[in-house]
Parts: sequence; C-alpha cells; structure tokens
Amino acid sequence: MIPVIYRVISIVAYIILAPLLGGLLDGLDRKISARMQGRVGPPLLQPFYDFGKLMKKQFLAASRLQILMIVSYLFFICLTGVLFFGGFDILLCVFSLTTAVMFLILAATVTHSPFSSQGTHREMMQMMSYEPMVLLTAVGFYLATGSFSISDIIRQNVSAIALMPGFFFGFLFILTIKFRKSPFDLSTSHHAHQEVVKGVTTEMVGVEYAITILTEWYENIFLLGMVALFFINSNPWSILVAIVAVFIVFFIEILVDNTSARVKWEMMLKLSWGVTLICGGLNLFILEIIKR
Repeated sequence: MIPVIYRVISIVAYIILAPLLGGLLDGLDRKISARMQGRVGPPLLQPFYDFGKLMKKQFLAASRLQILMIVSYLFFICLTGVLFFGGFDILLCVFSLTTAVMFLILAATVTHSPFSSQGTHREMMQMMSYEPMVLLTAVGFYLATGSFSISDIIRQNVSAIALMPGFFFGFLFILTIKFRKSPFDLSTSHHAHQEVVKGVTTEMVGVEYAITILTEWYENIFLLGMVALFFINSNPWSILVAIVAVFIVFFIEILVDNTSARVKWEMMLKLSWGVTLICGGLNLFILEIIKR
C-alpha cells in the first residue's frame, strides 16, 4: 500500500505539472512536425501563447449549457489523472475517461451546429474504435499482475510489458486516435487540416476553447502515464526506462501523424477492432494459459 503522503504528492504534482508538461509536449510536437515538413516551426512555448490569447478573449458561448459541459469534461479528465497518479483502481480511470469524453460530445451537441454535429458523430465512432482496447488493457494488467490497483502494478518484480506485449502494441495503436492524429483525426485535429472546420470543437471559442485545450493537455499526460505503466516495476531504474519509452512512443505518434493520410471511419473501426482482437485477444489467451 502506497503511503497517503505519497499519493497526495503525486496528485498535487499531476494537477500542477500536467498542464505545463502537456503544453511543452504540444510545442515539441509542432516543432518536430515542422522539421519533418522542412519548416522552422513556431517557438516551443507557442501553445502557451495561444492559450493566453484565448483566455483574454471576450467570453461567448453558443449555448449556456456548453460551458457547463466543457467544465465537466475538464473535471472528469482531471479526476482520471488523479485516480491514476494517486495509485488507485485502473478500471475507475477507464470509466472516468469515458465519462469525460461523453461530456465533450454533449458540449458539441448542445450548440445544434451542423459542423459540431458532424464532429460529434465522428467522435462517437472513435469511441467505439478505441474503447474495447482501453478496457481490455485494464483487464490485461489484472491478469498479468493479479490486481487492478495501480499501486500494486508498479510494485511487481517484472514490468508488465513482459507479459503484455500484445496489449502494449494494441494500446499504442489506439493512442493515435486518442491523440487525434492522422490517420485517425476524424472528429477534430490540432492542425489546420480538418475539413469540417474544427469538428467537435467548432463552436468552442475564447475561454471555452482554452479550457478544452487545457483538458487535452491533462489527458495526454494521463495517456503517456499509461504507456509508462507498462514499464515501471519495483526497481527504481525502471522509471528511467519508462521515461525513455514514453518519448519514443511520443515520437512515433508524431512520425505517423506526418506520414499518414486520414482514413474513413469504416477503415478506422475495422483496423482498431482488428488490432484489438488479434493483439489484445491473443495476449489475453496466452495470459490465461500462463496463469493457470
């Protein structure tokens, strides 16, 4: 059992540092993407400059309910990270993450904008694509370590990836959807190539859009924390290995984003479920045999 003081420190560190790290990673993403495209790119701190400008804009809302939904989206993403970095149940993290996305969908739906509606439909298709793998990954951690508790998972003698390579590859695949990168940036995108304006975030402006960006920074740190969870064990040196793995995964996601064309939602669904069934299902079958 992790001492309460360590849980509190981890939670406070996540709440304070996640936006800073998320913004820096966003800036690094833009910089690396620009270099891959033969451009200089914006400054590393450009995401923070953009965030500051959005916060200074006049507060406007397409619907009075929208701001409530967006704040709820932020709350549940933060709750997801708090549960994760506090060492609690990984299943609760998955359920909280799903609830957060539902509030994002509701925030887009209440505006009755045709562009937002189109983005909402695509967001729901993305949920159908990645949710099975996310849930299956949580089950995989339980079968590999004997516990859903994150505090128990990180105290294992062997890193979970030794028993979960299929789950790791499957999670890495759906991570592209969660990061909203090509070829799966169907509902919205961080870059200016979204053909339905900004999809699910079309009607979010000023402070509302700033909150959405802040929420995405929190979410990205949580998702990268999930990647690290595959590598961390009772050996303190495993933390260094996990950090290296996180940066490699982050670079791979940027590389895929800059070398892939967007696919249709049918292809996304087929690929995601195919990877889930093959990688996750096969790994699950092997774990069942090993643990008997």
